[in-house]
Amino acid sequence: MMATASGRTTVTAVTAATERLARVLDSIGPVAVAVSGGVDSMTLAAFAHRRAPGAAEMVHAASPAVPAAATARVRARARAEGWALSVVEAGEFADPAYLANPHDRCFHCKTNLYRTIGALTARTVVSGANLDDLADYRPGLAAAARHGVRHPYVEANIDKACVRALAAGLGLDEVADLPAAPCLSSRVETGIAIDADMLRLIDAAERFVRRRVRPDTVRCRLRGSGVVIELDEPALARLEGGAAASLAEAVAAMFARAGARRAVRVAPYVRGSAFVGGARP
Repeated sequence: MMATASGRTTVTAVTAATERLARVLDSIGPVAVAVSGGVDSMTLAAFAHRRAPGAAEMVHAASPAVPAAATARVRARARAEGWALSVVEAGEFADPAYLANPHDRCFHCKTNLYRTIGALTARTVVSGANLDDLADYRPGLAAAARHGVRHPYVEANIDKACVRALAAGLGLDEVADLPAAPCLSSRVETGIAIDADMLRLIDAAERFVRRRVRPDTVRCRLRGSGVVIELDEPALARLEGGAAASLAEAVAAMFARAGARRAVRVAPYVRGSAFVGGARP
């Protein structure tokens, strides 16, 4: 176990996890780290680079589905640490199977990503998947298996709490406490086609809400019935009086100005609520 009963990760556990992770990376050899900009992949990239700079290169897929802040974060860290970084287009927006937004959309996304990285380098591709991801519906893991992608955190028995502790220990203050941030396409209800312009609008709406409300978690969900701004409970509690309605009106105005008029409402955050249908193992 990585964490105590209170949810804290002990120093002893982190030290042991660090040693296991180092052994796993040593056993793999030269790696290409798929870096999304989230805490998991950023921490793995920093750890691998600092341990053996020549044995690690990083690949980031810039895409309408990736928040602009995530790409900026990757570029900034690469400059600060001297990463060998390639920023690529994975090609998912040319894939009709991805754009159709089926329940296994992530399989098609990761298939394009890993195919692109595989054409770029002969190194073993590694991802930031951790133990907690194995308990969720992750079609992207099937794509990873098909392309021989390794998951060092999983092999080293490391969960999300320990990843955050590792990030803090590495001095990655800008990512250690980042909330989970799946791709922008995850905001679109299953079956509604993925559209690059709509994803940019969703990203802009979430950035606006963050500035205005300062939530821990925000999701701008595109549904058949309209747009739902999902917020964590403390943030919702701060929206007193007509503040929630005012926020919804402001977001609706953003969509209208972009020619995408939608009804907008505010609701509690529910993880993965845009996912509809399909089997969840």
